[in-house]
Amino acid sequence: MRYLVISDIHANRTAMEAVLRDAVPFDMIWCLGDLVGYGPDPNECVARIQDFEHICVAGNHDWAALGLLTLDDFNTEARIAHLWTREELTPVSQEYLQQLPVRLEQGDFTLVHGSPREPIWEYLLDLGGALINFSHFSTSFCLVGHTHLPLMFVLDEEGGRPRAMIPEIGIPIPLRGYRMILNPGSVGQPRDGDPRASYAILDTDAMTWELRRVPYPIEITQERMRARGLPRRLIARLEVGR
Repeated sequence: MRYLVISDIHANRTAMEAVLRDAVPFDMIWCLGDLVGYGPDPNECVARIQDFEHICVAGNHDWAALGLLTLDDFNTEARIAHLWTREELTPVSQEYLQQLPVRLEQGDFTLVHGSPREPIWEYLLDLGGALINFSHFSTSFCLVGHTHLPLMFVLDEEGGRPRAMIPEIGIPIPLRGYRMILNPGSVGQPRDGDPRASYAILDTDAMTWELRRVPYPIEITQERMRARGLPRRLIARLEVGR
């Protein structure tokens, strides 16, 4: 099977469509949460993913848009965007987001948004946090999003300390001999200094993970955000991937 692994779309339909075109062929989508929040197209993104065979877990922005998290935990721009998103979401979109689980297991893979220890909120950014989290899933691999950074944590066979890796774009990485935590980066709001949409292809026949980047017309998303009165900082950061 060939899986398109995406995360943190953040209501950026333009970036999402670029990824869908670039990733073909694929058999199924695995989405690691945050379909909505920040961007101008929450209903469109929720509807679009349902055009494909897929599974999806809930992210913190999905919960915030439903009122399941207090907005006090978000910065000012995110709070403004969430208030707009709450008003914008249709009942159909709300129903879809409400049924998303926080954790899924698919064979050798655990899927969460933040971390296996705290699926909604924890950021996995350092080796200490990664080491703790390896004990919170029993599968060989855990797929995470949330940080908007494409990253891998690899634990050796003897269970020592993990090492962090930034995958090379377009180079399939073998998934054998090690336990790993894998992050495909963000489709709709990358934060590693590269504004291109980030995603991964997981090939379970070859057992490889391939990070990919694809450009998209950022100005279209920005114009849609301006038309909806979304915060200027959220609009500007798309250009620099921060």
